[in-house]
Amino acid sequence: MSFLYRSLRFLRSMCAPITAVICFSCLLTFIFILYQPTPGPGIKQRLGWQSWDSISMSSEDLAAASSTSNGSTSQDQGGNSSIELPEGVDWWNVSGIPGSGQDKVDTTSFPLDVWAPLLPHDTGLSEVSVTHCYMDPIIAGDLCAPSTTTEKDAIRGPWVRVDRNLNDESGYMSGFLSIWYRRTRRLDINLIDSIRLLPSQEEPSPLDGWTKVDKSLRTGVYHANPLFLWYHVGKTAGEMTSDDKAQIITEIDVLFGEDVPWWGFEKLEPPTMYRKDDIVEGTYITIRKGVHPVPKAPPLHFSRDGKFKIMQIADLHYSVSVGSCRDMRTGETLDKLCTSPDGPGSDNLTNTLLARMLDAEKPDLVVFTGDQLNGQGSSWDPRSVLAKFAKEVWGRGIPWAAVFGNHDSENGMDREDQMKLMEAMPYSLAQRGPRDLHGVGNYVLKVLSADPSMTHLLTLYFLDSGSYSKGFFNFWGMFTPTAYDWLRQDQIDWFLRESASINMIERPFTPDGAKDLSSINWARQTDQLTPQTHRLAKPNAMMFFHMPLPEAYSTPDKNPSTQRPLDVGLSGLEPNGNADSSDGFFEKALLNATESIHVNAQAGSETRPKQEVKVVANGHSHITENCRRVKGVWMCFGGGGSYSGYGKVGFDRRFRVYEISEYGEKIRTWKRLEGVEAEPEGHVVDDMVLVGPGATP
Repeated sequence: MSFLYRSLRFLRSMCAPITAVICFSCLLTFIFILYQPTPGPGIKQRLGWQSWDSISMSSEDLAAASSTSNGSTSQDQGGNSSIELPEGVDWWNVSGIPGSGQDKVDTTSFPLDVWAPLLPHDTGLSEVSVTHCYMDPIIAGDLCAPSTTTEKDAIRGPWVRVDRNLNDESGYMSGFLSIWYRRTRRLDINLIDSIRLLPSQEEPSPLDGWTKVDKSLRTGVYHANPLFLWYHVGKTAGEMTSDDKAQIITEIDVLFGEDVPWWGFEKLEPPTMYRKDDIVEGTYITIRKGVHPVPKAPPLHFSRDGKFKIMQIADLHYSVSVGSCRDMRTGETLDKLCTSPDGPGSDNLTNTLLARMLDAEKPDLVVFTGDQLNGQGSSWDPRSVLAKFAKEVWGRGIPWAAVFGNHDSENGMDREDQMKLMEAMPYSLAQRGPRDLHGVGNYVLKVLSADPSMTHLLTLYFLDSGSYSKGFFNFWGMFTPTAYDWLRQDQIDWFLRESASINMIERPFTPDGAKDLSSINWARQTDQLTPQTHRLAKPNAMMFFHMPLPEAYSTPDKNPSTQRPLDVGLSGLEPNGNADSSDGFFEKALLNATESIHVNAQAGSETRPKQEVKVVANGHSHITENCRRVKGVWMCFGGGGSYSGYGKVGFDRRFRVYEISEYGEKIRTWKRLEGVEAEPEGHVVDDMVLVGPGATP
C-alpha cells in the first residue's frame, strides 16, 4: 500500500509540469507552424491567378479598364420562357435578345496555368517560347520547360505548354517540340497582338515591338529549313479599347492535316512541317484572336405548316489525312483522284458532295450516326479530324446531333473527351448523357410546335451502341475476331424511363391560334386529311444509333393488301452488321414503349397500343441502305454517303432524308444519290411513306 501511495503522490506532483509543457508546445506549434503561411494551394492560387491586390494600379487606370472591358458571352438554349420577345419575333429566335441566355461568362474563374483551348479566354498572352526535349514533357516536367523565376511567374504569368508535339509527324527520334506561353490578367503588362512565322533570313518590318523566339519551329527535323516564331507586343490591358482587346491573341493551338482549324482559330502559314504524299501530314500553328462565342442551335421546332426535315449522315470515316476511297471487299482504292498527291482526297470530295446535298434538301436537323472518325490508325489526332467532319453543316447554321460508332473508339481519345469537343462546336445538340449508363451520348431531343404553345410533337432518341465487347489484345480474345458491342440492359431501363416521362398530347395536333403573336395564318397542310376523331397519345418518336439490331435482318412484315414484304432498298450485299450478343433491346424496349396506356376503342379491347418509336435509323453497314418493317417498327440504314468509307464499284454515294409532316403524324423517307455535272443535286430514289396517311397499315 505504501508503494502505491508513493506512486500516486509522484504522479500528482508531475501534473503541473506536464500541463505546462503541453501548453507551451501547443503555443509554439501555433506560432511557428500553423500561423505561418506555407507554399500550398493558396500561394499557388495567388501566383497563378494573380489576384488584383498584388497589382498596383492608379484609380484612373482601373476606371479605364473597367469601362473598356468586354467579357465574352454564351448562349443557352433553355430558359427563354421569361423573355419578353419583341412583337413579330418567333419564340425560337432567341439570339440577340436581352436576357435570352447570352449571359456573361466570368472569365476571372478560368485558370491561367492550364492549356484549355475550349475556354473562351479573353485574357491575353505576354510571352511565347519554344522548347525541344527528347523526353516527353509530361514526364520531364520542369526539365523541358522554359526558365523562369517566381517573380516572373507572378508578373507575366506562369509558363503553359500547348499540349501538342510539333514533331509528331517527323518521328520519335526528332524529339518533342513544344510551344509555351504566359498568360496574365495584369493591366500593366504589354500583350501579344500578332504572331508571324518567318525563315531565318527574314524579319518583320518595322522591327519595333517584335520578339524572335530563339528555338526554330523545325528543330529536330533532319535537313529542314529553320522557321522562327516572331510575336509582337502591343498595348497594356489598361490602355486597350474594346476593339484593341478583340485583336489580342488569347490562345495557341496546333492543327495536323490540311483542313480547317478549330472554330474561332486561324491557321498560320507556312506549316512547320509540309505534307508529303501519304507519309507525312502537314503541321500548322493556329491562333485565336479575342473571343469568339460559339453559335448555339435554336430549339428544334416544326415549321408553321407542320413540317420538319432530318438528314442522316452515316459513316464518314474521316482521317487526319485527306483520305482515300476504298473497296469494301479488297480494301483497294476505287478512284485515283482520292489518293493522287495533287487530288483533293476523299474527305474533301465527301465534303463537296455533302455541301450539294445540304443545299438541295435544306434540312432542319442533321444527324451523324457514328463512325465520324475512320480510326484504324488514320485518325490519330481526333481533335484535327473533329474540326472538319461537320463544317459543311454548321457552316450553314444547321443544328446537328451525333452518336458514336465502333471506329470512333480507335483513335487514342476516349468518347468522353470527344463528346466534350463536339458539344463545344457550333450549332451542336450532341450531349454526353447520364454518366451511369453504358456508353457516351444517350440523350433525348424534342421537336416543338412553332405556335406559342410550344407543344412537344416529335421525340428523337439517341443511344450509344458501343464499339467492341472485347478489347483488341485481351488475353482470351486476341486470336479471335473482335466482337461488336450492343445496347445494354441499363440503356433499356433508361429508355423506358424517358419514354414514360413523355406526356400525352391530343393528336392530331392543331396549332394554337388564340395565343398568336401576330396575324400569322396557321393553315393546315393542303394534303392533310381531316381526322374524324382525336386521341390522347405520346408524340411519334424516332431513334438513332450506329450498330443495327439483330431484328434489322429479321423477316419483314407484309403488306396486307399485296402480301409483299415491307422491305425497300438494297440489302444482302454484305454480311449482317449486328452484334452476336443482345440484351433484347427490340423486345424489351421498342415493343414495350407504347404511345398510350389506353386501348384503342375503335380497334377493340384486344388490340395492343402502337409503339412510340416508329423508326430506328442506323449506320455501320455502308452498302446496306434498305428500310424494313419488323413488328410495326421501321429499321432503316443510312447507306454509304462518304468516299472515305468502304464502298463498292457501281454503288453511288447517298444520304437518307426523313420528312416529318402534318405536325408529327406523317413520316416519309427517301435517299438522295450523288449526281453528275449535269445534275449536281443528284436524284431521289425509294421515296416512301413509313408512318401516317398513305403508309401501309
